[in-house]
Amino acid sequence: MNYQMKAAKFPAYRDLAGFDFNQSAVDETLARALHRCEFLEDAHNIVLIGEPGTGKTHLATAIGIQAIQHHRLRVRFLSTVEPVNALEQEKQAGQQGGWPTD
Repeated sequence: MNYQMKAAKFPAYRDLAGFDFNQSAVDETLARALHRCEFLEDAHNIVLIGEPGTGKTHLATAIGIQAIQHHRLRVRFLSTVEPVNALEQEKQAGQQGGWPTD
């Protein structure tokens, strides 16, 4: 489990207990449903979109940690900038784009 936590490359440890739903416009019911990781049963991804400071990183990290600790799944945290930069570099090198694998 420790290896998976490091491999996920979370920016910091966050859990849902530390998220203040009163200070955010996030739908608490939806966030808690995503935190149960049921969306993974059908191999779906989630993308969190919103203004800076809305809690996207906190929620993504809490969901990822839940997936590792309680469902024994592999997780990789990506900010939008990482795959966009990787695709741009591959485009400049004349290669077909793909997701970062490290």
